Amino acid sequence: MPLGREISIGQLAARTGLAVSAIRYYETEGLIRSERNAGGHRRFERSVIRRLSFIRIAQQFGFSLDRIRTELAALPEGRTPTRQDWAGIGAGLRAELDARIEALVAMRDRLDGCIGCGCLSLESCALYNPEDKAAKRGAGPRYLMGDRSEEI
Repeated sequence: MPLGREISIGQLAARTGLAVSAIRYYETEGLIRSERNAGGHRRFERSVIRRLSFIRIAQQFGFSLDRIRTELAALPEGRTPTRQDWAGIGAGLRAELDARIEALVAMRDRLDGCIGCGCLSLESCALYNPEDKAAKRGAGPRYLMGDRSEEI
């Protein structure tokens, strides 16, 4: 690592807002790398700040560490990732985020009709499931998840 391009784990924690223990965990999980100096202390390239920021944001969006690891594997080793490198990762995640947003909006809209409705019409209620017919489609509130009763 070139001199001056490295930072300590404490500096990394201060820059990212992550606990030192979290940084060590991500390193153990292979999401980031460090080198040891002569005194045995971890030293990180400054580019690790961006990787940790990405990890933190991706986790907030609900991505698993395995998925994050896969995305980070697309970044180059031996050089700081470029804007294009990060844009490629963003494009890969965008479609999945758009699908999640669409599903959440649909769920919200369906729940609007359920909350406080008093079930005046069991024939059109998204939760009404006579004889547990929806179970054939899988677990969970199938009609609220998008299944239609006529499909079952």
